[in-house]
Amino acid sequence: MKEGDIVSIDIGTVKNEYNGDSAYTYCVGEVSDEIKKLLRVTRESLYIGIEQAKEGNRIGDIGNAIQTYCEKLGYTVVRELVGHGIGRKMNEAPEVPNYGRRGTGPLIKNGMCIAIEPMINMGSKNVVFESDGWTVRTKDRKPSAHFEHTIAVRNGKADILSTFEFIKDNL
Repeated sequence: MKEGDIVSIDIGTVKNEYNGDSAYTYCVGEVSDEIKKLLRVTRESLYIGIEQAKEGNRIGDIGNAIQTYCEKLGYTVVRELVGHGIGRKMNEAPEVPNYGRRGTGPLIKNGMCIAIEPMINMGSKNVVFESDGWTVRTKDRKPSAHFEHTIAVRNGKADILSTFEFIKDNL
């Protein structure tokens, strides 16, 4: 890593036999205004998606809200990596894509726990999985941002279970 880069760190936790998942994209030193905008838009898209995670909506409503917002601003949405259900296992059904059509996919119900995690690119939507089995980068090597929260649907709406409160905001 060098000055001006960004790096996403995705961290899982287990407490009382239940999983939590969160991701944040960090700046390495000073970054350009163009990259700061990518980070802001990606984080905003996370909360736009979370607003759709309410009883009676569909999983496609979450992805559509994220995709529509980001693409309107000139960014692309990664297709190969998606959010997911979460509970006693880290990755459970349903998959929660960051793209899609409104009114499609599984019904969102009270008690549902999911991880919503937009991955938004400055260039092409295509990604490459490196041989180490962990590293993912954009095919065109342009910047990509990733933010994630775990939410529970309670009383008809999303309750965010993870937090960015203790992360120094550099945007």
